[in-house]
Amino acid sequence: MSVSGRLVGLLAFGVVPVVVIGALYGQAFAALGAWVLLVVVLLVIDLVAAGSPRRVALERALPARVRLGETAASVLSITNTGRRMLRAVVRDAWQPSAGPASNRSALVVPAGERRALTIALTPFRRGERRTETVTIRSFGPLHLAARQATLQAPGRIRVLPPFNSRKHLPSRLARLRELDGRTSVMIRGQGTEFDSLREYVRGDDVRSIDWRATARHSDVMVRTWRPERDRRVVIVIDTGRTQAARIDDEPRLDTAFESSLLLAALATRAGDRVDLVAYDRRLRGRVHGASGPELLSRMVDAMAPIEPGLIEMDWTAVPGLVRQVTTQRSLVVLLTAIDAPGISRELLAIVPQLARDHLVVVASVTDPDVLASVQRRSDRDEVYRAAAAERALLDVARVTTVLKRYGADVVTGSPADLPPALADRYLALKAAGRL
Repeated sequence: MSVSGRLVGLLAFGVVPVVVIGALYGQAFAALGAWVLLVVVLLVIDLVAAGSPRRVALERALPARVRLGETAASVLSITNTGRRMLRAVVRDAWQPSAGPASNRSALVVPAGERRALTIALTPFRRGERRTETVTIRSFGPLHLAARQATLQAPGRIRVLPPFNSRKHLPSRLARLRELDGRTSVMIRGQGTEFDSLREYVRGDDVRSIDWRATARHSDVMVRTWRPERDRRVVIVIDTGRTQAARIDDEPRLDTAFESSLLLAALATRAGDRVDLVAYDRRLRGRVHGASGPELLSRMVDAMAPIEPGLIEMDWTAVPGLVRQVTTQRSLVVLLTAIDAPGISRELLAIVPQLARDHLVVVASVTDPDVLASVQRRSDRDEVYRAAAAERALLDVARVTTVLKRYGADVVTGSPADLPPALADRYLALKAAGRL
């Protein structure tokens, strides 16, 4: 049971008659007792007339998935199976990170009828957002007191990465189409495969003439080539403690997810096969054998519940993970943090091993605030901050130099710039015939 403000107000209002009766007749205590008795009687009547909060049936209607930042509707249907009208305040106990627009709603449900309670959810964190219980506070007709019950009504909604970098996809797909069209008339070379036959036109390389096809046709036929398809792209995401750092109010891990989704969408449209591995010291997520629209759907599902672990990344296991995915020469993209040489020692140790069999690209987020701090030196504090920023940039430059010396490409950028920069590097590798 719970009491309302009306009950408190009614008791307080009794001060007036008690004072008046006490002044006129000297019966203040008797008046006080009578007033309290009256309030108690009204309270009992109100509680008896209130509908039972336990005699309800609850049903949920929820979308299975929603992107981070988007709004979804949670519909809770409440059926009054009792004999009295239910005048209730309903609290649906969603996690705060689910972003409910309100957590308490007033509802009137006549006996034997059903009402729907709709709550707008705007999640601000990825993963599984859950609710387990619904609390119903049922008031009587006087609204002096209420009967309260907490009922089990579990529900969940999966919050997916937002994929904000998809705005860069149309321009990269246009460049990919240009790349396919430009290379289809070039001679055969590394990273190309046979495309089609066409009639010879003046200016074509005579080395591209297909004499067997020419013998079967009345015209001279030449071969055309295109960038090789059905290549493998293996994306390895570091989910260790360094990925928990926030840059531009976004965890490094979320930027890695954005970069992976844009690269996967581009690569699958180019005809390549994409595999994803999220790892720190245990396998946190894996997508293998998917293509087309299924690829991105499975990737965002795998990414949604992953949070950075407060442990060091075990880079020594990465070559074995890549071998489990494929043994052919592939593009291996390592999404991690390039920090001081001491922290990156294990990464530097395994890159030569990977580079012997694969084309390796290391992608890392840079902090725009560090770059800006280098330029600000107006007072002593800013000078010290600029010196620390210079030291950090020198460490990153040293690690980058060693990675390139070991045969890896390095892509860096701010959270907004890294996804398109990684996509551009993929297109450049395609254009150069290295992939």
